[in-house]
Amino acid sequence: MSVLLREGDMNFVNREKELALLEGLYARPDFQFVPIYGRRRIGKTRLVREFIQGKRAVYFLADSASTREQLKNLGRTMGDFFGDLILADSGFQDWLQVFRYIRDKSASGAVTPAGTLSVIPSSRFVFVLDEYPYLANAEPAIASIFQKGIEEFLKTTDVFLILLGSSIGMMEREVLAYKAPLYGRRTASLKLTDMRFASLRGFFPGKAFDELVDLYSVFGTVPAYLELIDPRADTMDNIRRLILETGSYLYNEVEFLLREELREPRYYFVILRALAQGKTRVSEIGNETGFEKSHVSRYLDILQSLNIVGREVPATEKKPDKSKQSRYRIKDRFMAFWFKYIYPHRSLIEIGRVEELLGIIRESFENHAADGYEEVCREFAPDLPALRALSYSSLGRWWSRMGEIDLVAVDDTRGEILFGECKWSRKKVGEDIYQDLKRKSELVDWRRDERTARFVLFSRSGFTEAMVRKAQEESIILVHGDKQL
Repeated sequence: MSVLLREGDMNFVNREKELALLEGLYARPDFQFVPIYGRRRIGKTRLVREFIQGKRAVYFLADSASTREQLKNLGRTMGDFFGDLILADSGFQDWLQVFRYIRDKSASGAVTPAGTLSVIPSSRFVFVLDEYPYLANAEPAIASIFQKGIEEFLKTTDVFLILLGSSIGMMEREVLAYKAPLYGRRTASLKLTDMRFASLRGFFPGKAFDELVDLYSVFGTVPAYLELIDPRADTMDNIRRLILETGSYLYNEVEFLLREELREPRYYFVILRALAQGKTRVSEIGNETGFEKSHVSRYLDILQSLNIVGREVPATEKKPDKSKQSRYRIKDRFMAFWFKYIYPHRSLIEIGRVEELLGIIRESFENHAADGYEEVCREFAPDLPALRALSYSSLGRWWSRMGEIDLVAVDDTRGEILFGECKWSRKKVGEDIYQDLKRKSELVDWRRDERTARFVLFSRSGFTEAMVRKAQEESIILVHGDKQL
């Protein structure tokens, strides 16, 4: 099906690097084939829409229709674009005809005002095919057909071919895998992931830092979710409107995402629920779910490949891949919220007891937002003015049986280690927090006799006067919200 791509109906935020990559490829004179993939609503279509503005381009959105119907719809879209009434009426007969037609049209150049043909760089043809996995479902041999089409018709042209896909697993198997027919044909590829927390400023320029952290802790940085938020309402009102009503946009979003990606989603629901309850080790998840350890590990590997779950090890581990200290967490902030609050309480929503569920959310939301705040601190720590000159080889949490530290970063070259504490409290941070951090830092066995230790404290509510004086005396880095003092 064809879709009208309107300009100016939403902000374009944070994808400047990806857009620059596409523009750089477009400036080259030869054939380009760029698969772009990532979870639903992550901003793939919006990126491509920004890219094709002012270009000679056709955008086609595939759906679950049969191959014959898809070809007919594509013929209508292509025929309308090129003013080909016969094609618009009859459609394409097969996919090789599509590639032949694109080759011929790309070679014909652009019609100048004088009516003469002129092949100029700005006239190169861009063909965007969105939701490629639908085509693969309808036609199992589609990857081989596209391989042949590229080799026989497009390889020697200046056509710019883009395939978009929301099913990460299928795109990696069908397009990017070593044994896939299209492997080696792409000239570049893009996997879109969540944006940085800092991008929320572009969506909500008037929001205070506290409010942004609250929103981040619920909705993450998925553009399509952020565009639904009412900036005039508070976080709880947005939760009620967007998640807690049975017909709301996000009520069934997680179920839809998992059922689209996974063959046996019920097993993954159980795993994710255990993670949301704070079970972070394979053994703990196994005890909670009743699954064998080998099954838990396999499910976690698959969830990691989809960027839903992340594996962590202490930041000072020398061989992270072989570490026995692994912990797992739900990386996707919206899924973390959904499995913590919505999944176990869906019956309350179904019988209309939304206010009761909102009360449950409010009761522990500060702790939930504190987890989000820790992630935010680890994200912008390397960009702090006092730390920009350092090159950290590892940055993350640290833990042992003796204690835990919110942020540890090591610079192997300089022998420097950074210890950080993140406090999402409504009280100002005092010297007691700093002294406790210093005590815990002594537990970290990393180049103990030859390291330079630095300390950073992050606080939602600022610092006591005594702590500010101590920071000046001992060169401690203080960060209030997202601003270094």
